[in-house]
Amino acid sequence: MTNSTSTINSTSTTNAATGSSAAAPRPYESYVYAYPHKTAYRRLGDGPVLRETWAGEPTDALSLYLHIPFCEVRCGFCNLFTRIGAPDELTTRYLDALDRQATAVRDALGPPGDGGTGAVRFAAAAFGGGTPTYLDAGELDRLCDIAEKRMGADLRALPLSVETSPATATADRLAVLTDRGATRLSIGVQSFVDAEAKAAVRPQRRTDVETALGRIRDARIPVLNIDLIYGIDGQTEESWRRSLDAALAWDPEELYLYPLYIRPLTGLGRLGAGSDAAWDAQRLRLYRQGRDHLLDRGYEQVSMRMFRRPGSASGGADDYACQTDGMIGLGCGARSYTSRLHYSFDYAVDTREIRNIIDRYTATEDFSRAELGYRIDEDEARRRHLLQSVLQARGMEVAGYRERFGTGPADDFPAELDLFAALGWLDGSAGPGLLRLSPEGLAHSDALGPALFSPAVRAAMAAYEQK
Repeated sequence: MTNSTSTINSTSTTNAATGSSAAAPRPYESYVYAYPHKTAYRRLGDGPVLRETWAGEPTDALSLYLHIPFCEVRCGFCNLFTRIGAPDELTTRYLDALDRQATAVRDALGPPGDGGTGAVRFAAAAFGGGTPTYLDAGELDRLCDIAEKRMGADLRALPLSVETSPATATADRLAVLTDRGATRLSIGVQSFVDAEAKAAVRPQRRTDVETALGRIRDARIPVLNIDLIYGIDGQTEESWRRSLDAALAWDPEELYLYPLYIRPLTGLGRLGAGSDAAWDAQRLRLYRQGRDHLLDRGYEQVSMRMFRRPGSASGGADDYACQTDGMIGLGCGARSYTSRLHYSFDYAVDTREIRNIIDRYTATEDFSRAELGYRIDEDEARRRHLLQSVLQARGMEVAGYRERFGTGPADDFPAELDLFAALGWLDGSAGPGLLRLSPEGLAHSDALGPALFSPAVRAAMAAYEQK
């Protein structure tokens, strides 16, 4: 295959272990949670027919994602597809559209089955947003019905992850989720320090957060995940430690530590805040402090962001592989993956644009075609497989990559891997059969990931018009 080294923002550095010089990317270029990024998606002509798009695709271990694009507030750092509030029975109209979409998608996938050839089976399910628990208890019940009765996903037999917020984690909503089989609840706390929450334009009080966490533990959902953010204006090592310890007091099965990003069209972005070397250094320092603190408390590191308490229940599926298995996304902020096409609805950050997209979605009757997307060729499939694997702390088995593509990662990405090695980002003790990041490689995941983007994806992202 033809390979071209990605262009990355960088400065010169010397790897102390090897004495070699290499270009060191800035540590916080982009969070790579999916590849290609949605800003690389474009209109797909008249729109591929979903039945034809999914024809011949393996459907025996799909992931199901339902997106609810509503929140009670919009945080200053948030660039997710969500809007504040839902007036004029908008949630009802949105669920009506979600029901229509689910019916069309399930018809496109073909008949149900037990996982045999051509059968449709779900390995995991998730409700995200936005804030799914913005819906009231009755609406949450209906959301679960759409997943079960329309899509055929047995939620009580699957890992089911749901996102919530302190204000919406109410007892009646949690009772619905418990009854419907939720196995993981993820709550965005971000900071237990009220002044830091205010600086992040997140109106909340610690007392309300603690009350919500108490209700979640009372609901006995097996996995509690708490999200925290580092790099907030005014945050110090001492205040960061206080947030970490406040979270640990609840003995969560998972913790996610996110670096703060300030993106275009967000509340903080409109205030003119931006990134510089001093802020990069602060975020790296706080990341290392948080990582080491959690490791000292017995947590294991799963990725740069994710830490899990050993012996706790897993919030994910054992038989779903994000590198190869497909995903069904329902809702106007969701994306779907086949082996050859990633597709979704339109994406925006601006409040007015989001409202327009939601209005168009709720008025849609025909969901039988894909609207926007990115076609996955062999080169992109290789990049995605490598990205989805190597950014995990356990690393990537080279044999599995070679079995799928007929080549090794060093054959396909020699320049990138040489750069990572020179920077000390690869674990030299892992052996030839395992490609694994060093602790510093994990710390620089948000630079390493974008360095593997293809020139075509980078060009499409650069040409994207923010809205």
